[in-house]
Formats: sequence, structure tokens, C-alpha cells
Amino acid sequence: MEALQKDESPPLSIEGTGRGPTELRASDEAITLMSSIEPSELPKCVFADSLVTVSEGGRDLGRFCVTVEFARRGRRPCMLLHAQSQGAIDDSPCGTTVTAYLTADLEVLEEDYHEYVKLEGHTVDKRCHMVQRDGKMVIEKVTTAGKVRCETEHYTEVTRESVSYSMSVLRGLITEGSNLLLMRLIALRKKVPEHMNCITFDQKLRIIRTTFRELEQKTMEIEGETVEVFGVERIIHSVDDSPITWQCCLLPDGHLASRVQVGSPVMMRLLQLPSQKEEEFGKIPLVWEEDLQMRSKFLDRKEELKADHASYLREHPEIRALISDFLQFLLLKKPDDVFQFAREYFLPFTPHSTSDTSLDTSTQ
Repeated sequence: MEALQKDESPPLSIEGTGRGPTELRASDEAITLMSSIEPSELPKCVFADSLVTVSEGGRDLGRFCVTVEFARRGRRPCMLLHAQSQGAIDDSPCGTTVTAYLTADLEVLEEDYHEYVKLEGHTVDKRCHMVQRDGKMVIEKVTTAGKVRCETEHYTEVTRESVSYSMSVLRGLITEGSNLLLMRLIALRKKVPEHMNCITFDQKLRIIRTTFRELEQKTMEIEGETVEVFGVERIIHSVDDSPITWQCCLLPDGHLASRVQVGSPVMMRLLQLPSQKEEEFGKIPLVWEEDLQMRSKFLDRKEELKADHASYLREHPEIRALISDFLQFLLLKKPDDVFQFAREYFLPFTPHSTSDTSLDTSTQ
């Protein structure tokens, strides 16, 4: 008998008031860059990236894909970014999905972040959703940890956290979603402003500092061709631990060439130059259930069809009576060829039906 234990912690709610961590502010240089983005720059960022995740020994561990497109959230035009990383580390499946709706100056309207890892006898699933509402950024995070103690006993612990911050203290905010679009814009401009200090959130939903700096110019070899890349380093500072450093190299047109966390044995690399893989963009796997826009459209269309079908059935009550009679007759006769039986049953209802069917002759 399987025993299921579930411990759900009460939600932890915090209101950002400008005290403590919320005193952190983005630098003027960062705010100026984000507010100076021209509408003409955005179409150059609308494309897809697909990288392979490899180990130090060159072993294929998974894929990392990013797409950016124009969209609308409600009636407001915006940019829709979808990033997905799937693979396995030490044979343990893991993945991350980010879906973000962003304004032209990288302000987050809504973002959904999902991360999971499945270890032997242990799983961790983290979901974080943030959305602008009534002048505030409302963030909700749910962490689910599952353990298998034995074959008949499973343990699940759910932790919920909730926090909100006034948008006035979030100027210069860079999230996981907006960071990927910012990288493309920086690469196209080929310059990282000095003192590029932004703010972001840590795992405990506190405001922390994240800084950007330009790396030295270098080259990479892709498919035997040497290409120049523009390097950007992002440091995510921490209140409790050591900072995390990411280094990205991008092609002159903004395509991501490599992405690595400093100190990690895993790297994401571009295997094909964009001009040679443009036809493959449409084949990038997309988990539509994780895509906020596609899931919303699916649910809206589903409800629309259900309402339309229900309305039609109400207007034509003879449909239910007809189907009911057919099923009763079918179960009474129990024919071997159901399709032929259905054809002969419904044939008299057609405009040009004749009376020489087997069903008719059987009653004569």
C-alpha cells in the first residue's frame, strides 16, 4: 500500500516598501540604456537561437533554445521571449523554461519561470510567476520537493512564497527573460556602458544587484570558420553566498554563440552559423503547455468551441434523439461491420436515398 505524505507550508508574504534590500537601485547608465532603445532596433532581435549543451569532454547533454517575437498582452504591444533548456547532468533529467512579456524598454509585464531536476529518489520543481498589477510587481513562487523513502512511501513538501514591490523601486530590473533580450541589444550596439549596474531577484525573492561588463574581443571557430564574437559578462551578486558569473559570446547580428556559468563544467555552444540553419528554426521543439501565450489561446479557443457546440445542440434537440435511437438499434443488432451498419442506418436520411437497403428489405 502506497503511503503519500504531503506537507504544504503556509504562504510567506512580503511587501516591498523601500526599506532594507529595496534600497538598491540600478545605475543611471543602466536606466539610460534601457530607456534609449529605439523601435527600429527591436525587429533585429526577432529571431531564434538554438545551442547544444556539452560537457568538458564534448558529450551532448541537451539543448538550449531562445525565440523572440512581437506579440500583444491584452491590447498592449510587447515582445514575447521564450527560452527553454532541457537535458541531463550526471544522467539526471533537468530543465528550465522562461516565458516573458516585455515592453520596448525591457520592462517586465509578466514572466513565468519553471525549473526542475529529477535525481534518484528526489525531485525538485520550482515555479515563479511575476506580473504587473495595480502599480506593483506581484511575485508568487511555489517549490515542490519530492522524496521516495521506500517503494511504498513517497513524501512531498510544497513551499509557497509571495512578495510584491512597488514598480517605482524596480527601475532597471533585469530578470531571466529580459536578460536574454538585453544581450541581443547590447551585441547589436557592440558596447556595454560603464557602470552597468541593474537589479534582479534572488532565490528568496529579495532585490539584489547584477552587473554587466564588456569582455575582451575574441574569436570562435564554428563549423571550421573563424568568427568574431562580442563578449558580455553578467555577475549576479548575493546576500548570502558567493556571486554567480555568466559569460556570453554573441555574433555581430545578436545571435548567441556561447553561454557558460563560470566554474561550471557545462557549456552551451552554437554548432551552426545562423545563415545555414535558418530553415531549421521552425523545428525547434516547443512545449506549448509552458508557453503562456499559446496556452491562453488554446484555452480561449477550447471554451469558444464548447459554447458553440452546446448552443447548436440546444437549437437541435433532435440530434440527441437520433443518436440515442442509433445506439439502441446498434446494441440490439450487434453487427460485425459497424461502419456498414451505420451507413445503411443513416442512408434513408439522405436527400436521394432509396428504399432498397438491407435494413429496409429486412422489414418487408
